[in-house]
Order: sequence, then C-alpha cells, then structure tokens
Amino acid sequence: MNILHIDCSPRPESHSRQLSGAIVKKLLKATPDASITRRDFAPAPLPHAAPDYATTLSSPATLAAPLKGALDLSEVLIREVEAADVIVIGTPMHNLTVPSVLKAWIDQILRAGRTFMSTPAGKVGMLRDRPVFVGIASGGVFTGEKANQPDFLTPYLSAVLASTGLKTLQFFPVQATAFLDREQARLAIERALAPIDLTFLAEVPCPIE
Repeated sequence: MNILHIDCSPRPESHSRQLSGAIVKKLLKATPDASITRRDFAPAPLPHAAPDYATTLSSPATLAAPLKGALDLSEVLIREVEAADVIVIGTPMHNLTVPSVLKAWIDQILRAGRTFMSTPAGKVGMLRDRPVFVGIASGGVFTGEKANQPDFLTPYLSAVLASTGLKTLQFFPVQATAFLDREQARLAIERALAPIDLTFLAEVPCPIE
C-alpha cells in the first residue's frame, strides 16, 4: 500500500500534524509494509501558480500546446496522487478555510484534461477514487452545538477533490485547540479518530513478492 502524507501547518508541533501522524500510524499498524510519500508544506511550500502555468491553463488552445516546463510540477504532484492508495492530509483551519499552502497544491492537481473534464453539467473527475483522510485542527469551534464560526474548509475540500474523482473523504476535527493542554489534546485526537473507517484496506492489492 502507498500512502501520500501531506502536512500543511507551519508549526512543527501542531495539532493537525499530530492528527495526520496518528492516522498514518493506524494505517501502518494495519499494513506495516506500506510505503509513504511525504509532502510537508512548512519547510517546502509549493509555489503559487506561476505565469507560464496560468497561461497554459487559460484556454483549450494553450493547454493543447503548453509552454515548456509549465506543467512539470503539476504532473509530479498528480502522479503522487495516482500512485497513492490512500491520502492523509493534516491541516489547520486558517480564517475559516484551508491554508494557502494547501490551496497551492489543489491548484496544481486540479487540471483540465488531466484530472477533470469540463462538461455542460460541470467538472467530471478523471482520477480513480481512493480514501482521503483529513485531520483538521481549529482554534475555534465550527461543528456541533457549540459552533461559533462557519466552516468553509470541509465543504470546499469535499467539492474540489470530488472534481478530480476523489470522493471518499473522512474528516477528523479537533476543535478549540487554543484552549487544550497536552493531555487534553491527546484525548481529543483519540476521540476524533475513533470513527475512522479502515475497511478499504481489505480491497488494497498486496504487492507480489
């Protein structure tokens, strides 16, 4: 099994990193021989869309004849997704939605003619569906009875990843992190991950030895 593990927090000891790490740990416990492709956007953030990339994607004509090298990074990132059996994302909620480093990744993998087709009914994904586990850390509260702020992160990720064909998402929020001590955070992460569904592992093909 191949795991694509993505972290987005600029903080090295963040709650979202602990969440994604705990998810990966559960996956490795079930499949110890799994390989991991790592993308950590704190030490190595992706660049935002460059002029050549934006120009190439601006019309069907320019996309058919892309500028040299304009799609290289996009292709690397898309192939990482294609090679993964499961994707694990750890992300903070920044100002009610995804951080800009995660948006930069999305802007590279959401590509007409490669990961989606445009139709009169909207975008149709071209990638094979696979589980996407998203650990979300928020200083505030955005779900449940005590929610005091809107949530633009989960509906956005659900919609944009579905546009590529990635529709099987599980979200694991840890909220009010600004008020949690270390032990409270540990317990909150355990509670958040309690409903994780790993039944897909039974369908993941084993490598031939």
